[in-house]
Amino acid sequence: MSASASLLSRIPGINPARLLQPQAKACLRNTTSKRTTRLAATSNALSLRGTVQARTLATAAAGSGSASEGHTVVKPAARLEELNRLGLTPYPRYQAPKVPTVLVRDLIQEYDHRLENGTKDETKKVSICGRIHSKRDSSAKLAWFDLIQDGHSIQAVFNRRLFAGDDKAFETIHKSFQRGDIVPELTGHVGKTKTGQLSVFITEGFELLSPCLHPIPTRSGLKDPEKRFRNRHLDFLVNRDGLDILRKRTQVIKFIRNYLDSRHFLEVETPILSTQAGGANAKPFVTHANALDMEMHMRVAPELFLKQLVIGGADRVYELGKQFRNEGIDADHNPEFTTCEFYQAYANLDNLFQMTEDMLREMAKSVSGSAIIPYKVSETETIDISFDKPFRKINIMECLEEKLGGPLPDLESEPVAELLDLCKKNRVFVSAPHTIPRIMDKLISTFIEPECVQPTFLWGHPIIMSPLAKDIKLASGRTVAGRFELFVVGKEIVNAYEELNDPTQQRDRFTKQQTDKENGDEEAQPMDQAFCSALEYGLPPTAGWGMGVDRVVQILTGSGHIRDVLAFPTMRALKE
Repeated sequence: MSASASLLSRIPGINPARLLQPQAKACLRNTTSKRTTRLAATSNALSLRGTVQARTLATAAAGSGSASEGHTVVKPAARLEELNRLGLTPYPRYQAPKVPTVLVRDLIQEYDHRLENGTKDETKKVSICGRIHSKRDSSAKLAWFDLIQDGHSIQAVFNRRLFAGDDKAFETIHKSFQRGDIVPELTGHVGKTKTGQLSVFITEGFELLSPCLHPIPTRSGLKDPEKRFRNRHLDFLVNRDGLDILRKRTQVIKFIRNYLDSRHFLEVETPILSTQAGGANAKPFVTHANALDMEMHMRVAPELFLKQLVIGGADRVYELGKQFRNEGIDADHNPEFTTCEFYQAYANLDNLFQMTEDMLREMAKSVSGSAIIPYKVSETETIDISFDKPFRKINIMECLEEKLGGPLPDLESEPVAELLDLCKKNRVFVSAPHTIPRIMDKLISTFIEPECVQPTFLWGHPIIMSPLAKDIKLASGRTVAGRFELFVVGKEIVNAYEELNDPTQQRDRFTKQQTDKENGDEEAQPMDQAFCSALEYGLPPTAGWGMGVDRVVQILTGSGHIRDVLAFPTMRALKE
């Protein structure tokens, strides 16, 4: 078979034997011509695709790119290979620049109102560093970089006419640096463009310190909560509000510490791990200490340790720290959270009411600039939360009886069946186990807490709900717990007691709690004989106070979910 016949044998619909027939010659010429045309078109397409791929890789390495995000996506290995080919060390050791580095925030403060548009301060040079937030190329000899450093932004102008390096160095920087890269030693003169943009006009020292090997969606944004909180580093790079919230969180913690320090409170640290968790009704995390070969619990509250310090002579004591509760996760709950608890000897609820109002009023002014805080309750509604006025007070038992249309039964007689009938009548579902504290907590959360939008004190709790609080007999003759909770926008942010200091009563209450625990209530507090023994040495009349720091930050920053105010909230594991 001839070469032509061999070629045509691979073309569908052609029989090489027919090539010997005269009538097939025209068919052969036409078919060969069409096949040749197709082959040429295919060859041209492959050549074009190869050129596009080559240009794409070069473009990606150079840092210019797609219409959506400013650079074409390439694999990290390809970017590193390209940088090495260009003679750039991707991760060099940091060396202090010859010209001292200046913080961007300081440059803004010094020059923003000092320079006229279109002028430069050529009397000195400065060096800055940061992450490239964006890059805009005007030509092969001019580009603009926006740099971010610790939340502050400044423009860097990269002009061949001003740059002291050679053409090769300029071209390498111009083509190889892309958004997200971290660069030090941008050395030059501070000035303003003709449009008034504060900038550093680079003359030397542009170096790559750490490349960004993945695209940062600064233009399209990162809005999906699942992606945001699983990739918190990327979330902070894209959504600047995230770091602003953390800065306000730091301000809140500093304010609390300064407020208590100025009133002669002693800050301490108490154990996070202990043989049992007490101080609050909550389900603990349980672990095992190998060295001691025993079960241990992560603390749910530092209360019992702090009160032992008061017994030991520290009349004013506080702790800012983490608590851990093995319970649900929602907009107001995370398994790991931060609280502040303080205990003051020779004080009562009246002192705590006043301190709470004063602290939150001053905190709001210090952190937000006003005692009136705008809070977004829905997509279409924002309300003003006022910490300026005296806080509303609601007596829990009286309010419940008013809403339920009749008196509540004597709770000390364990009227579980009566309370469940009352719940059923009012369409309130209470999950098992059915203990008095759980049923009462459900009634309060259903009928009273939703009304607590503005700062509201709920007080007069049943004693059975407050095993660590002292009794108070009201003018009405009813005996209640010496306790209050502060709610704002439906969130409990403060819980305060006049502390029970009678060891006999404390043992009796722990015994009742232990019964609830044995009946299935995993949040009931266990008996703590060591604490009761400590009470026998004498706890002075003491007022105790605890604040959920995360929830306060939620309110002061207008954050709807607790995960917004945590650097790294707890997330459910992904299914493989």
